[in-house]
Amino acid sequence: MRIVELIARHVRIPLKKKIEHASHVRRENDTLVASCRLDDGSIGWGEGLPRPYVTGETIETALGQFSETDWRSQLADDFDSLADVVSLCEQIKLAGSPAGEQRDCFGHSVRCAVELSILDAVGRATETPLSQVTALVPESMPIREARDEVRYSGVITAMGGIKKTIRAAAMRLYGFPDIKLKVGMDGANDPAAVALMRRVFGPDRDLRIDANEAWTCDNLEDKLRPLLPHGISSVEQPVPHAAVDGLAKIRPRLDVPIMLDESLCGLDDGHRAIERGTCDLFNLRLSKCGGYINSLKLAALAHNAGLGYQLGCQVGETGILSAAGRHFATSVGGIRWVEGSYDRHLVKERLTIEDLTFKSGGRAPALTEAGLGVNIDHAAVERVTLREEHRPIG
Repeated sequence: MRIVELIARHVRIPLKKKIEHASHVRRENDTLVASCRLDDGSIGWGEGLPRPYVTGETIETALGQFSETDWRSQLADDFDSLADVVSLCEQIKLAGSPAGEQRDCFGHSVRCAVELSILDAVGRATETPLSQVTALVPESMPIREARDEVRYSGVITAMGGIKKTIRAAAMRLYGFPDIKLKVGMDGANDPAAVALMRRVFGPDRDLRIDANEAWTCDNLEDKLRPLLPHGISSVEQPVPHAAVDGLAKIRPRLDVPIMLDESLCGLDDGHRAIERGTCDLFNLRLSKCGGYINSLKLAALAHNAGLGYQLGCQVGETGILSAAGRHFATSVGGIRWVEGSYDRHLVKERLTIEDLTFKSGGRAPALTEAGLGVNIDHAAVERVTLREEHRPIG
């Protein structure tokens, strides 16, 4: 087999409703969608979501990095198996990051989109589901676990009290095993909101919070103190990334586990968090973390260090990333919580013919077809594409 062409597309995905949290308000997504064509005609698809406040990327830098990367010299050789392609993807070198960039996550949306497109194409050609990649990454050995089903979390974003009540009641009736509540918005009464969620969602179900960098190391304990009596299972990214090292001193005094998100975007971040003792949990998001393979390595890194991890998602993922996340969630053990597959509820264009939205109870089955296990709605892709960059390979 041989890769003959890569295409990167800037697509704009409108959301069905405004999504708001302490770091951003979003009504649409500027998304990077990649496709990979093999010499046998197999075509695979991938997706990445640039976030300037997370990995430093914009859709413009993502397209620029894709255009400047020397794909031909890295991808032109023949290969015989999916295992060969996993090794190939691990060795991809993207064009340089901006001056002064210190973290290893710049370019992760590009890496994720291209990697998934290659793995999908080769999976289709070899009739192998993406989930089989988990068994081909040596680091993943201690966390491999095949499952027939996954259960997704409910997420409640910033909204008024009445809407929160209705949403929490609906999620309880729907049977979600756990929910995440966004906190930290200016002017919001977080203690009242958490108390409301606990009262409506019920005393026995899992409730965690996400502050999206809203607090500081100086006020974190005061912010958390009135929330803890309501049984919070974790607090996600309570302080800005620039202040995250300060969590090392505060963490032993807290009665709730800390999860890193914006401060956990790559393997360097993971090693740093473990060495400095800044968290108890990693939030893995495929695009943010640089793709399927990097996310596997981060999960294994957390496991080996005695930390927990969840599989998160980024707001407005289409069916492409929903499918990739499903493969990850049904082939990796020990995932504390799983987020994603909100397709029908959130995006106006899911880009896949299949609807991967979770069912009652947040349940969703494993995908067993080749590659990502979904078919692309080409008319939908054409509707939302604003720009394309073609790169012939071989």
